Amino acid sequence: MTEEKKNAVIASFKPPRPSEWKSLQPEEDNEESEKRARQNQDELHNVLLSSLQMQHLVVLAGSGCSVGAGGPRMSDLWNEIVGANPEDDVREVIDNVGYDIKQENIEALLSRIEASLALNEDKALSAFLHNSKQKILNKCSGFLANEEKLEAHKTFVHRLSRRRARDQRLKIFTTNYDLCFESAAGALGIVVIDGFSFSYPRRFDPRFFDQDIVRRPRNGSESATYLEGVFLLYKLHGSVNWANKGNGNVVQEASPEPHEACLIYPAAGKYQQSFRQPHLELMAQYMASVREPNTCIIVTGFGFNDDHLSEPLMSAVNSNPHLRLIVVDPSAKERLVDGNEHWRRLGKLNEQGEDVWLISADFNQFAQLIPDLRSLSPADALVKAIRGVATAE
Repeated sequence: MTEEKKNAVIASFKPPRPSEWKSLQPEEDNEESEKRARQNQDELHNVLLSSLQMQHLVVLAGSGCSVGAGGPRMSDLWNEIVGANPEDDVREVIDNVGYDIKQENIEALLSRIEASLALNEDKALSAFLHNSKQKILNKCSGFLANEEKLEAHKTFVHRLSRRRARDQRLKIFTTNYDLCFESAAGALGIVVIDGFSFSYPRRFDPRFFDQDIVRRPRNGSESATYLEGVFLLYKLHGSVNWANKGNGNVVQEASPEPHEACLIYPAAGKYQQSFRQPHLELMAQYMASVREPNTCIIVTGFGFNDDHLSEPLMSAVNSNPHLRLIVVDPSAKERLVDGNEHWRRLGKLNEQGEDVWLISADFNQFAQLIPDLRSLSPADALVKAIRGVATAE
């Protein structure tokens, strides 16, 4: 058995109420186990199919979505900025702020530096912080040279955006700085509404989220129809191609300077920064979306470590009776046992029978599990047609 297969995640899911996880692959080499796996696959398929047809479909995507495409983990950022054997000048900065280097937490280190600079100016600390931000920018933007790495993103976007014209557009909220979702959409020829103008230079204006794309008919007697596949993208922590020019003027640039980059860098102050423009507008859109009726929220690649995003979501689960939450994480089983407070709350809600579904799978596996709305079986198509007639009446 190869090391890759040995470390592969065995996909499974946990529906509301039952305590056992249902494997999507045969656990034993016999006919009974294969039959049980097929039944579990059908059950999850039907759940996902009905979820995709809910009026509102919202995705919260974290850094785990980009790892499979070559995106950096927090440990990678630590190694890039500090390294296994720090140089003398780096060690001096770390000692200056009194950080325990054995912890290897880049977010905690940058938080210490920002807190120290807020009290006293220090050229060495300022230079280290500037260089750290530049390295983060480079790490989060330099891994997309090969489009083949985006196969999972393309499948994910392609299938989720195939929704009925009368339903609301797919909304993807992401904490990632990288351009994975934009690049995947570009490769597929899908239009992304991201809050920026369509003219150059592209400037941020939240009013663009209220606009849509239609196909104008050639014959004047026909009515316009919505363009297929369009989805809305909200980058909650900013992007590697956003530059803040001051006075609320945020534009897209290929390689913004670190001091202009409109990013919420990994540090304790990101909660406060989320309530400054343009991030404030994106947070407002997020909070409104999780409270819409008849909504399915898919959380993938997100570890529930950002309280400013986790708390509104957990509150919505408790207060929104028409909300379905699907949480996808390759370590979901382990996180329910030794994860943070939010994971423990998710486990309790799931056990109590709330509409909370837990899926143990990585982003690549989950992208393949998503039903293709254009490839429905005759039975699925009939159910969909009946539901459409009932809704119309």
